[in-house]
Amino acid sequence: MSDHRAKSDRIAGLRPLYRKDLAGGTDRFFAPRRTTCPWCGSGRLAVRLHTTDLLQHKPGRFTLDRCADCGHVFQNPRLTEEGLEFYYRDFYDGLGEQRMSGTFGGRTAMYRSRAEAMLPHDPAPKTWLDVGTGHGHFCAAARTVLPATSFDGLDFTDGVELAAREGRVDHAWRGAFPDLAPELAARYDVVSMFHYLEHSTDPDRELRAAHEAVRPGGHLVVEVPDPRSRYARLLGRWWLPWLQPQHLHFVPAANLRRRLTERGFTVVAEQHAEAHDPVDLLAAVWLVLDRAAPREDAPWLPEPPGALRRGLRAALLLAGVPALAAAALLDRFAVRPLSHRLGLSNAYRLVARRE
Repeated sequence: MSDHRAKSDRIAGLRPLYRKDLAGGTDRFFAPRRTTCPWCGSGRLAVRLHTTDLLQHKPGRFTLDRCADCGHVFQNPRLTEEGLEFYYRDFYDGLGEQRMSGTFGGRTAMYRSRAEAMLPHDPAPKTWLDVGTGHGHFCAAARTVLPATSFDGLDFTDGVELAAREGRVDHAWRGAFPDLAPELAARYDVVSMFHYLEHSTDPDRELRAAHEAVRPGGHLVVEVPDPRSRYARLLGRWWLPWLQPQHLHFVPAANLRRRLTERGFTVVAEQHAEAHDPVDLLAAVWLVLDRAAPREDAPWLPEPPGALRRGLRAALLLAGVPALAAAALLDRFAVRPLSHRLGLSNAYRLVARRE
């Protein structure tokens, strides 16, 4: 059986489950709307963005609000537990597992640079916990930078168990970090959170868990999307790091620095250019093309697309290849060297020492 036929059969088998999930609409996937900022408590909120699910095209509309006092941007209303399960399903695992494994598995240079960020502060950590490790690709690449370091991974999905079976992590912790933190108390020289905090329903609780897991004198490394990137304004809903509905919180660097200080850390490094991932224009062009093209088959669609719709989609995406190639070249060779100077860095990284 061909891969295409096998995927079609798999989608057909999942369609009844999704149809049942969506029979009553999407209202149950959303909590009541907040009237105050979850970061500072201010009531001065304004809508930052309305969008849809631009990657999976699952049904639903999502709103990001911005706090006028502290600048925190957050999903409002936020997804409920049912909503998180529905929108995460088949994204990192299931139907999306092969695609995501290929995406994350091919970024060795980026993972190495993240590990190298620790060298000026601790050139030989004995133990490192990567929170939100997924399939453990960062840990596998980081070993080439720090071969004497033991890397453990933590995630709430079964990907971390796969990472252990594949030898990418030494030990797999499965579950919510705040729940596991008492068992991990003062166990690690380094705890990392690379593009993890924005997925959390309660970022402050994650920071408290990190303080518990890092030994005194050890370090926490946090990398998150930068909501103050100029790309966030220029590209609007087509800015990939908004990633709705999975990303729940966007913390400005100044906010995170202050909160880390309040939680008993001292920030020893802040990096913007080093954390920039040069994909903004390429991703925006792809999202526009993908949005304009007829949908490819997915189990949350009422029925599979016919031959005409499949042909139209292929033709439109093929016509967009020159635009995609131009965007990729601009990202890598024109914007990347100047990203921080132009305020276009799409992420930032903080290294903080636990006192």
